[in-house]
Amino acid sequence: MRVARRRAWQAGGFVASAALVLPLLSAGPSATAEQPASGALQRDFAAAAAQYGVPQSVLLGVSYLQSRWDSHAGAPSVTGGYGPMHLTDADAALHVAREEAPHHTDLDEDPRGDDSRAVRTGGEVQLPTASELPARLKTLERAAALTGLPDAELRQSPAANIRGGAALLAAAQKQLGQPLSADPADWYGAVARFSGADDTATATTYANEVFDVIGAGERRMTDSGQQVALVADPGLVPDRTQVADLGLRTADAGLSECPKTVACEWIPAPYEEFGDGDYGNHDKADRPASQGIDYIIVHDTEATWDTTLKLVQNPRYVSWQYSLRSSDGHIAQHVPLKDVAWHAGNWYINSKSVGLEHEGFLTSPDAWYTEAMYRTSARLVRYLAKRYGIPLDRQHILGHDNVPGTTTANIRGMHTDPGPYWDWAHYFQLLGRPFTPSAGPNSGVVTIRPEYAKHQPPYTGCVKAGQPCAPHGSGAVRLHTAPAADAPLVKDIGLRPGGQDSTTGVNDTGARASTGQQYAVAERRGDWTAIWYLGQRAWFHNPGTQPTAVNSRGLLLTPKDGASDVPVYGRAYPEAAAYAGTSVPVQAVSPLPYKLLAGQRYVVGDRVPGEYLFAPTFETTGHRVIRGKEAYYEIQFGHRVAYVKASDVRVLAS
Repeated sequence: MRVARRRAWQAGGFVASAALVLPLLSAGPSATAEQPASGALQRDFAAAAAQYGVPQSVLLGVSYLQSRWDSHAGAPSVTGGYGPMHLTDADAALHVAREEAPHHTDLDEDPRGDDSRAVRTGGEVQLPTASELPARLKTLERAAALTGLPDAELRQSPAANIRGGAALLAAAQKQLGQPLSADPADWYGAVARFSGADDTATATTYANEVFDVIGAGERRMTDSGQQVALVADPGLVPDRTQVADLGLRTADAGLSECPKTVACEWIPAPYEEFGDGDYGNHDKADRPASQGIDYIIVHDTEATWDTTLKLVQNPRYVSWQYSLRSSDGHIAQHVPLKDVAWHAGNWYINSKSVGLEHEGFLTSPDAWYTEAMYRTSARLVRYLAKRYGIPLDRQHILGHDNVPGTTTANIRGMHTDPGPYWDWAHYFQLLGRPFTPSAGPNSGVVTIRPEYAKHQPPYTGCVKAGQPCAPHGSGAVRLHTAPAADAPLVKDIGLRPGGQDSTTGVNDTGARASTGQQYAVAERRGDWTAIWYLGQRAWFHNPGTQPTAVNSRGLLLTPKDGASDVPVYGRAYPEAAAYAGTSVPVQAVSPLPYKLLAGQRYVVGDRVPGEYLFAPTFETTGHRVIRGKEAYYEIQFGHRVAYVKASDVRVLAS
């Protein structure tokens, strides 16, 4: 069915309009009415579409939502999916799951990040067997049966992989009793089935995303150097009634708090008392009335989807607000936004943030995330940012690896996810806030932004300590003590009190700056730029022919005149006088081992009051927020953010 122009639609209880959809689609260049790009991969899509009777635009749209047409050199995704069509292999998915430890099982870390009560860590994990894996993780096996192609060829050959995806779409169309129509509008149900979702809302959301891509068109250069284009079809209105014939369950949205353009399920984390003052796995609160929500923290789960859900439903484990599934972008909410989840390892950050766990594994060789999850996550973050007035920048949208330790003793135990392989540049394009130059070539601030696919710094330790990781696109640049590739990496005295150099380890954040992070320029010399980083000059390669940063504007701060250095903190707690007249124990304002030295400058993220949420008991009547008169500035100090007292510094323009 076609009409002259797109109209607002409603399906499965999820409503979208152009105003909600277009900001995400405008992130990249759209194809126009011109002819599609020529090239081997484009021809592979055309050939597979013709062979199995699938409209080429449908095949291209599904593939874009799975992989953005990338092949990833035959490497699997975080859920064992291969190639442009993300055909999933159960054996690969199980291998990844068995090699990794879930996110919060390290007994040396405290996800709650507050010493007012006992440390909460760990959780028992039982990994699934092959027979327990859902059908969405076994699509490669089905594609092999339909095409007669060997599994290995479906994994490694983009042409074969695309044929496998086309065969699955055609089989889904036939299963629904629909003809192999040349009209893309007739393929809505098959696209929804291809998602692998087991609930109507997620399948509907997935299909809506695919048809939004078809309607707007796309064009990009893939990771293999192939130009691929999908010509826009803005008048397309698919038959959304077909999703009712899929026989899927209705997910319980319950108390979930999500935008209407995503599928969200309510799977609550338990709030349970164990006796002797112990309880789990989050804290009741009244945000934003009690405290503002200022941060959104991006994590990866280091566990499969099913394991992640089991863990967050364990009252003796820890918690986060949302989990996002890689295969189709499905969202589960566990903790109400008004309450405080235990996820970031820093109580100040926890009490003022929302935690998003993305199904994935930081160190899996060549692991990659689906476009479906990136887009769903971006929609959720846009919704949260608008609801709470959170700026869409890297001072407020943090990775877990950007959260500081609360004290010197906690620095080494802080997490390093989502790591150097999370594509922050693409994520912020989807958020509608791409990192673009905002100043001239002599600006005092730079925003890190290497070209993700082409930028492949070597890392070690993905499989074994010291062993090279597989080459992989990265949004992180490496920092040296001098403008030379063979110069030692800068030191992080918090991670290595003995003064040892940082390493190329995939989990070593000591000499790393990530896409979107902003730093004050200390010096420029040829193809190298120095920034102020952890109290020292740190050099990164930034050639004009392939820049790894863009010039920017921003507020900076430096020690007040006459001060040789000022202390740096991992949390913005109130001064001791603020606790007077309360029964709340005074919390130490404990400096980290770093110093902000005279003459150095750091980019300002926000000015915040000193705050502490006292919530050590299951019963909430004694909970209290202490606010002080001492104000702090959040700064981009190293790979992680930090805080300095406003009274110690002066602020200046870049």
